[in-house]
Amino acid sequence: MTTNEKIAKLRDLMKERGIDLYLIPTDDFHSSEYVGEHFKERSFITGFTGSAGTAVITLTEAHLWADGRYFVQAAKQIADSEVILERMGEPNVPEVDEFIEKNFPAGGCLGFDGRCVSAKKAARYFDIAQDKGGELFTTEDLVDIIWEDRPSLPKATTWVLADEYSGETMESKISRIREEMKKKKADAHLITCLYDIAYIMNLRGNDIDNVPVFLSFLLITDDSVILFTDTTNWPAEAMSYLNEKGVKLYPYDMVYHYMQSADLADRRVLLDESIVNYNLVKALKGSAKIIDGKNPSELMRSIKNETEIKNTRIAHVKDGVACTKAIKYVKENIGKVPMTEITVSDYYEARRKEQENYVDLSFGTISAYGPNAAMMHYSAKPGSEATLKPEGFLLVDSGAHYLEGTTDITRTIALGELTEQMKEYYTVVLRCHLRLMAANFPKGATGANLDILSRGPVWDMGLDYRCGTGHGVGHILNVHEGPNNFRWRTVDGQPSAEIKPGMITTDEPGLYIEDGFGIRIENELLCVPGETTEYGEFRHFEAITYCPYELDAVIPEMLTEYEKKTLNDYHAMVRETLKPYLTDEENAWLANETRAI
Repeated sequence: MTTNEKIAKLRDLMKERGIDLYLIPTDDFHSSEYVGEHFKERSFITGFTGSAGTAVITLTEAHLWADGRYFVQAAKQIADSEVILERMGEPNVPEVDEFIEKNFPAGGCLGFDGRCVSAKKAARYFDIAQDKGGELFTTEDLVDIIWEDRPSLPKATTWVLADEYSGETMESKISRIREEMKKKKADAHLITCLYDIAYIMNLRGNDIDNVPVFLSFLLITDDSVILFTDTTNWPAEAMSYLNEKGVKLYPYDMVYHYMQSADLADRRVLLDESIVNYNLVKALKGSAKIIDGKNPSELMRSIKNETEIKNTRIAHVKDGVACTKAIKYVKENIGKVPMTEITVSDYYEARRKEQENYVDLSFGTISAYGPNAAMMHYSAKPGSEATLKPEGFLLVDSGAHYLEGTTDITRTIALGELTEQMKEYYTVVLRCHLRLMAANFPKGATGANLDILSRGPVWDMGLDYRCGTGHGVGHILNVHEGPNNFRWRTVDGQPSAEIKPGMITTDEPGLYIEDGFGIRIENELLCVPGETTEYGEFRHFEAITYCPYELDAVIPEMLTEYEKKTLNDYHAMVRETLKPYLTDEENAWLANETRAI
């Protein structure tokens, strides 16, 4: 079926059920950032394959909301359909709920799968419906009816993350969570975020590509730990591990029934309504009292313990070796050996797989040449990938999971001749990157404070990039982790989080010129304690990514003396860190790539 044919079939179902608007988010039942193939309904309906976005289908129109990372990609992918692109954050573009409120007819009905919308968002839609004298339809997944070859729900295998890699036992984490429950006077804590569950249980799975989690729900009480999941393909080791820990196991889908059971009657249940889905909360409200609050494990996992930090440094050394080898190969062989975006991506992956304790990529590699790099989350497809030439920029954003930790790195590589604009823009992006990396800041400073510091050079030129400057990184979990980030705009009204020692956050400013080129430079930064003065406690960053920048694209005169020092010091550190793991020839090449300027 074409996109328009799918939309027409959906409208037929809407008419049969008296639905005026149908909302199709990108979420699974757990508000995950990335979702498995089974949950990609928005992609199925609209043809837009980006990792984020929302569709709203009315009886006469189809609208798709995408953020700045995906404007170019979304426009191309929906070009031959009736779908209208709503560019989020642009002037005169309504937010999804504003559009729904404006187009909700009196006495009308809004439909969506209540398992794929958080309770917090659903509450907003409920208010709109009430104001219009209408109702919500949330008990049926209409897209499922027309998606004939829909992939089935995944059934993960799992593995235990040993204490030597996690640095803290499951019992210790649960004990800390119970202390937070006491503070909030909660009798139970319902956790539906897959990253939190994997972190707490010290288990990893494979239900989502490149995100080592497993579909599950977790309920912690004063004296029990209940895990709702499908253990069909679990190994004996994982089953024995949970049995030894006294964890009770129930089928995945049983969670909705359990929320209505006598076990939770009149109990105070802590949960995060911005994550837990609407149908779960609706089921729970009939028996228990809800305490809406952040999962304690979110902050716990964002502040890495000493074992995680030590191991993550090891992971980055391995990753730095792999990426440095890959960049050397590309720069030395461009124009001599046929290369495409995909063959370069494959080369990066091969070098990573050579490293001890490699687990998986941490996300699909973005290997983007020329204009393709202007699409922030571009993904090369076989048959349409670009062929590389000895000119312009190649942007490679990539990462991996090792048993020791997770990596995320971007380098923009000069393949040959560059225009003066390319060099100027690369240099200004590097200045943004270096400023953040060298930041010294007082206790209490947030990611929003530091984002402004980073963007100064591009803002001075009247330029900007339509995304955050950085995000937290999970420990063998989701590569995009909160609450820490560098973003001057607030998201969903949430205040910017304080950057605390132990947090690992990416530093990845960029510039994206549509139909021209894209530039991004990314390291991971570990927040560490600094000196204490009469003005209080200060903090700074340790760069834990070890890979050279592209000096062939730098205009030295644009850098301040402090920026030059920061650059040269970083490159000296990269040389010394990687030296034991490279051949003499590779070290000679790296010495030139990291020469002082």
